[in-house]
Amino acid sequence: MHHIRLQKLLDFIKNEPEDPFLKYALATEYFNVNDYENALPYYEDLIINHPDYVGTYYHLGKLYEIIDRKPDAIDIYRKGMEFARKKGDMHAFSELQTVFNSATGLDYEDD
Repeated sequence: MHHIRLQKLLDFIKNEPEDPFLKYALATEYFNVNDYENALPYYEDLIINHPDYVGTYYHLGKLYEIIDRKPDAIDIYRKGMEFARKKGDMHAFSELQTVFNSATGLDYEDD
């Protein structure tokens, strides 16, 4: 099933190479099967060319954490919070703040 969805998305993006939804869908499809090498360029492209596509920041940050690029993850979470705040998307802001706090160690509890 994954292979069929992936092939359809690759076919669609040939016709609409700048469609942010298709880029996001491809990145997520690759990410979900742990194909981080192929997911990464789509997520990074979204950040560069479609920075207001707020959902990307969370997933790219998580990918950076998985591939041991924690400083990049923290930076991406921070940028995502800025864009989410500008867009008034407080749900996305809250999710990004949670992962930012976790990545920076700010989520610990005092005894």
